[in-house]
Amino acid sequence: MTTWFEGSGIEEDVVVSTRVRIARNLDNYRFPQRMSIEESEKLTQEVLNAMKNISNNHNYKFIRISNLSPIERVSYMEKHLISPGLIQRADLGSFLLRDDQVVTIMINEEDHLRTQVLLPGLNFEEGWKYSNDIDDFLDGTLDFAFHEDFGYLTACPTNVGTGLRASAMVHIPSLVMSGYVGNLIQGLNKIGLTVRGLYGEGTEALGDLYQISNQITLGEEEEKIIEKLKNVIYQVINKERDIRDSLMSRQKDQLENRVFRSLGILKYARVISSKEAMHHLSNVRLGMELGIIKNIHFRDITKLMIEIQPASIQEKLNMELNKNQRDIKRATIIRDSLKDIE
Repeated sequence: MTTWFEGSGIEEDVVVSTRVRIARNLDNYRFPQRMSIEESEKLTQEVLNAMKNISNNHNYKFIRISNLSPIERVSYMEKHLISPGLIQRADLGSFLLRDDQVVTIMINEEDHLRTQVLLPGLNFEEGWKYSNDIDDFLDGTLDFAFHEDFGYLTACPTNVGTGLRASAMVHIPSLVMSGYVGNLIQGLNKIGLTVRGLYGEGTEALGDLYQISNQITLGEEEEKIIEKLKNVIYQVINKERDIRDSLMSRQKDQLENRVFRSLGILKYARVISSKEAMHHLSNVRLGMELGIIKNIHFRDITKLMIEIQPASIQEKLNMELNKNQRDIKRATIIRDSLKDIE
């Protein structure tokens, strides 16, 4: 089965993935933070009954957080299939995962429903279409909490209105190297956008990967929100590429040295932490983006960045490992994956 991080996408030299998420709540139910176990189970069954009749040539697997091991929970998060918030809701939380892992419907996270579509590269149009189609289908069966003046009601006021959060995960090492990323974050905040880390709000930006998303959900139509965000992402893409070209013309030797030093460390290291590995993989990816390294694809680096995360390593090996053991196994996985790269 091909997952989102094994596919190719538009503008993939900068944009790793596109995510479109819609938050919804059912009327006549308390928000998840105040729900009882009985209420959460009743709501979950309503959602499952509604999803029985969906017809889009895909199957959905229902998974309860409480039925997953701690390693499995974090592994789903590391693959960006569920949010960090959902794995904290073992008492109430569950999710429906489409067989191609493009669509996740999270149940009883911060809101009753959070429908997420995740695609490789820059693809807001398709992401919005998938999300909107599922939302329309569920709206025909479920009674969503809606106010004529405020729109869709959500647990957090920042999501009231459309309930839409769209984001692009971008790889911007040149903006980081040049020191421009701080100005970028400030500028985006001023126009109603936000920049977050690898796993969203409150997380660190590893491997020069950042998520850029809308902040405003009230008073704007969904299409306008997405159009504005897409235009800004293209500005970020162009800026990253311009700085890459400038650095390559002025500091080619230093850039090649940076790339090949990282490649050498990754190919021969016997022990490596996830943070160090992400740093060096970012440099190798930059080498691909600049044409310094040619015989590997973007999707291979993206996949490797996920496979070397702590829970994903343990899930792959089907065993619990301490930090030192993970660092050793991580180095082995990376060496095996990059052994043919020159």
